[in-house]
Amino acid sequence: MKLRLSGVAAAICVVGLSLGATPVLAAQKVNWNVSLWGKPRAWTQGIEAMSKEVSEKTGGNFSIKIHYGGLSKPKENLDGIKLGAFQVAVFCASYHPNKTPTLRASDLPFLPIGDLDIQERVTEALFQHPAVVADLARWNARHLFTGILPQYEFMGVGAPPKTLAEWNGKRVRALGGIGKAMQKLGAVPTTVPATETYQLLERGAVDAVSWPFTYAHAAYKVDEISKWFTGNMSPGSVTCPYVMNTKAWDKLPKEYQDALISAKPTAYAALKAAYKTADAKNLPAFRAAMQEIRYTAAELAEFRKIGAKPVWDAWLAEASAAGVPAQELLDLILSTAGD
Repeated sequence: MKLRLSGVAAAICVVGLSLGATPVLAAQKVNWNVSLWGKPRAWTQGIEAMSKEVSEKTGGNFSIKIHYGGLSKPKENLDGIKLGAFQVAVFCASYHPNKTPTLRASDLPFLPIGDLDIQERVTEALFQHPAVVADLARWNARHLFTGILPQYEFMGVGAPPKTLAEWNGKRVRALGGIGKAMQKLGAVPTTVPATETYQLLERGAVDAVSWPFTYAHAAYKVDEISKWFTGNMSPGSVTCPYVMNTKAWDKLPKEYQDALISAKPTAYAALKAAYKTADAKNLPAFRAAMQEIRYTAAELAEFRKIGAKPVWDAWLAEASAAGVPAQELLDLILSTAGD
């Protein structure tokens, strides 16, 4: 007796065999949209790699379209997810810290996150914590993966701050805990989205801008108008997760959900590779065009003394009073970073 398959069933078998994995529903077409500000750059390589792999794993039936320039403003992407205006969006928690108060833990300055591998491990642990899951759920959001970022450095105009004392009075674009740490040096921080930063520096509204070093300074072209940059401050980084609308996630066939989750290592690997490539190109160019400022070990130790634990303690007190399990989140970050 021969087994005869219908057209749809045969298609399912063909796709499943070609992938060497669980068959996907060949007839089910799904199209998702991603709201992402700016142009293609090193930081977008993660979602680009994920989109490509998901399409390949589903025989082209699950399409993730990246909308550069955004389907919403950077500070409103999380609102768009809540409304279901698009299925995926990225946001930086420091743009609106009160929307996701638990994520302020990972924006603290001078966390012991020495490289991107540790940062990947920490961010994945953090987003599995029940308090963070609940925080995102208020926005109908579910974590997909995080656009992990290198340590921040400053680039600016005017008199270069050759000593940490010379930051006193400087106006700086510095997000989250980095901004709090810079306040300890007497700097005046401001929080604006990446897309608005070039104009601030060009107009003289700020003296320096901090960004993930080196890719972002070049991506947003502040290197073209800057006169100096810091090479070893490394005050921290910020948290910028990609999140999915929970209803859109729940509607996905399990095979498509599995395809998304299994593509996370590919996304993280693509990010790390892109940053390495950017550094190899940008750092020599920066050094040829600008003055590099590097601080002594003693100066950096003093900066950590005044800009790390005091900022942590202030956040712990404030967040705990607001009902955030702040100490638990910080302990998770520190223990995971030390694993």
